[in-house]
Amino acid sequence: MPISLPEKVQNQFVDKDKELTPQEIVNELDKYIIGQREAKKAVAIALRNRYRRQKLPPELAEEIAPKNILMIGPTGVGKTEISRRLARLTSSPFLKIEASKFTEVGYVGRDVESMIRDLVRIAVDMVRSEKIEEVKEKAERNVEEKLLDLLLPLSRRKLSFDQPEEQERFQQTREKLRAQLKAGLLDERLVEVEVKEVNFPPFEIFSNAGVEEIGIHIQEIIPGFLGGKTKRRKMKLKEAQEYLLQEEQKRLIDMDQVSKLAIQRVEQSGIIFLDEVDKIAGRESGHGPDVSREGVQRDLLPIIEGTTVNTRYGLVRTDHILFIGAGAFHVSKPSDLIPELQGRFPIRVELTPLTKEDFIRILTEPENALVKQYKALLATEGVDIEFAEDAIQEIAEIAEKVNEIAENIGARRLHTVMEKVMEDISFEAPNLKGKKIVIDQEYVQHHLKDIVKDEDLSRFIL
Repeated sequence: MPISLPEKVQNQFVDKDKELTPQEIVNELDKYIIGQREAKKAVAIALRNRYRRQKLPPELAEEIAPKNILMIGPTGVGKTEISRRLARLTSSPFLKIEASKFTEVGYVGRDVESMIRDLVRIAVDMVRSEKIEEVKEKAERNVEEKLLDLLLPLSRRKLSFDQPEEQERFQQTREKLRAQLKAGLLDERLVEVEVKEVNFPPFEIFSNAGVEEIGIHIQEIIPGFLGGKTKRRKMKLKEAQEYLLQEEQKRLIDMDQVSKLAIQRVEQSGIIFLDEVDKIAGRESGHGPDVSREGVQRDLLPIIEGTTVNTRYGLVRTDHILFIGAGAFHVSKPSDLIPELQGRFPIRVELTPLTKEDFIRILTEPENALVKQYKALLATEGVDIEFAEDAIQEIAEIAEKVNEIAENIGARRLHTVMEKVMEDISFEAPNLKGKKIVIDQEYVQHHLKDIVKDEDLSRFIL
């Protein structure tokens, strides 16, 4: 019988997204992704259901499976971006992986459990970064004291208790050095620091049962052997400060606690985005690559259904990880997946191809809109760029046209078109300092006329 997480532990993950209603989640996604309302709605509900489950009694919460999602639509329409932004909203460990990579050189050539191990590594890095931020002030204070000890070593002979004047003079000198240290006036001074001696980098051992990295560090096997020795090294104070800060942060952080929290976060709020699911949608026919495709599906099934994976940080249960599958499904159909896998993706969402109107909005509305990006980039060179409305419409129209005659790569086509339009300005920018350049329809047409007219050239360049 599976062991439920105690209610106290479950509630650690509720705070991340308790304020976000499904509508608020969609509103946040709208800031970066244009359109695809149905897909946003589906992921918002899935995220809110995760929050609801965590508020239930542990016995009931254990029985509620995540509502995995299958996104169907062409490339470049926002499938990956929706998932990535969703994970950022809640500080959830997020991993994007192509399902087709497990078919390379026979699916047995790569252990599917490796994606869980990768997700755990990401979670460990996330939690470690958070803990470093928590101890940052304390670590900086400790390092400051250590540096002052190096600059002004404590002399017991001079600072005996019967000489208060010496003690006071010593403290005054120390405070003067502290002020200079904070002001950066001592950055170039050489100090002697005790550093750990590393003769060999950590190495990993790969087992035949899979590609689980046992990750045995020499220092963990024999403390003090090879990597445990220290030596004194002269370095500039600024460099010493950075080194000592890293060492102090490591000392203040409990890595056992980091590993435990990371595993809990993966189990309760992890998100795995499985791209190119359509590439493994094939039934066994007894020959060709279909055998490998169905094999990959059957290997993925226990991970998505819920199993326990052994990682270097501990055992991880996958029962409540949210899986978001995605694929164009031009050739195959979702029904070509094995029935068991189909049943594990109860929510199906179709993303619509992008139109000229969508491209216009993508160019201007999101917080990371391409027009805003190019204006900001060239502003660093002192060049003021302004995009006329007819220029944006022309770029959107060309992107839509090229997507029709060539492979439809969605919004990614805008990057190609924009780069071609901005090529000359970007090249000459250092010589255009202080100038204002208006990009209008005529400018866009002039830079793209030959490419757009020649369909073969258009396929090749755009």
